[in-house]
Amino acid sequence: MKIASLKDELTGNAYPGRGIIAGLSKDGKTAISAYWTMGRSAGSRNRIFVTEQEDGTDVIRTKAFDPSLIAGDPSLIIYAAVRVLGKKTIVTNGDQTDTIYEGLKNGLTFEQSLRSRKYEHDAPNYTPRISSLLDTEGGKYNYSISILKSDNGNPDNCLRHTFTYDAPQPGFGHYIHTYMGDGNPLPSYEGEPTPVALEGDIDTLSNNIWTWLNADNKVSLFVRFIDIASGKEETRIFNKNE
Repeated sequence: MKIASLKDELTGNAYPGRGIIAGLSKDGKTAISAYWTMGRSAGSRNRIFVTEQEDGTDVIRTKAFDPSLIAGDPSLIIYAAVRVLGKKTIVTNGDQTDTIYEGLKNGLTFEQSLRSRKYEHDAPNYTPRISSLLDTEGGKYNYSISILKSDNGNPDNCLRHTFTYDAPQPGFGHYIHTYMGDGNPLPSYEGEPTPVALEGDIDTLSNNIWTWLNADNKVSLFVRFIDIASGKEETRIFNKNE
C-alpha cells in the first residue's frame, strides 16, 4: 500500500472532520498519538481542549469556550478525548473514550468494549465514532484503530471495523478521520486507515499538523509522544479559541 504524505492528506481535504493518528517515531523509540477537532457550525467551533487530573493521570477533555453558545446535545461535542489506563492510552472522538476505559478495567478488549456503541446520533450524518488504543506495556508497542459507522447512510446497520498493528514500523503511522470531505449529509470515512509518514520531533509534527489543517474549520489539536521504554510523555495542545 502506498505511504501517503500527511501534508497532502490534510491540505487536500478542507473538512476531514475529527481525525486520529497513531504511529511510531523514526528512531523507533516513541509512540505517537494525535487527535484534532474541526467544525462548520458555531457550536462545533465553540470548543477547546483542556487538561484535567483524574485518579492521578491527565485527562484531555473538550470544553465549551463560550458556555452560552452550547445548543443541542452537548455529549456530541463535550467529552473526554484522551484517557490513560496503566500503559494504555485511549484516544477517541467521543464519549466512547469512557466506554473503552471502563471496558479495559473490567477485562474486556478494545474491540469488545466498543460492541456496546455505534455511530453518533446526529442524523442525517451519522458521524462515525473513531477510536485508537496505544499500548506500551512491557516496553513493547502496538496500536489499534476502530471505526463504527452507518452502512452507507443506513442507520439500521452499524459497520464495526478494528485494525490492529502488532509491529509498528519506525517513521510511519496510520490516519483515520470521520468524513471524506465536506457535503450534506457529510460522507463517512471509507476504507482502511491511511498509512502516513511521520517526521520530526513533537513540536515539528504538532506545528505541521496545525498548519496543514484548514484554517477556517480547525478547532483544536492534541499531540502526544510517549517514550516506549520509560513511559515518559510529552504533550502539545493547540486551540483556535484562546
